[in-house]
Amino acid sequence: MAKKRERRNLNELRTEVEYEQKLLDLARVTRVVSGGKRMRFRACIVIGDRKGSVGVGIAKGSDVSDAINKAVRQAKKSLIKIDLVNETIPHWIKEKYKSAEILIRPAGKGKGVVAGGAPRAVLGLAGVKNATAKMIGSSNKINNARATINALIKLKTPAVKNN
Repeated sequence: MAKKRERRNLNELRTEVEYEQKLLDLARVTRVVSGGKRMRFRACIVIGDRKGSVGVGIAKGSDVSDAINKAVRQAKKSLIKIDLVNETIPHWIKEKYKSAEILIRPAGKGKGVVAGGAPRAVLGLAGVKNATAKMIGSSNKINNARATINALIKLKTPAVKNN
């Protein structure tokens, strides 16, 4: 008799971090073709672990659940890691993405996240507990989310002094 090999379950070995997700925007979009209109759904999802990792994904699908699943997969691919200082960002930053401009400033302990719409979702899921953000220009949720992500990418962590 041949000896059976024990097969390891790869799912048990893999330790995947569970991310919280927030649906930022869901839209029904149509494409006009010769036979009429083709309807699809576009989903914009923000995912994060509230410990410094955050990502934004946008995808289209034939139904809502398909679009959301695709957007979550894309958001996982575009995750960024930021360093927080005392539950806030290290310095103020202004970033522009297309016509959306965002200004993010650090805030004192206990202030909370004072921001609207997309920046609030991105900062909250990134783990920033105290910050102030202002959307300047466009009110487009997707462009404001991308501007916020770009701002978080450009943050510089202060050097730690060793005395």
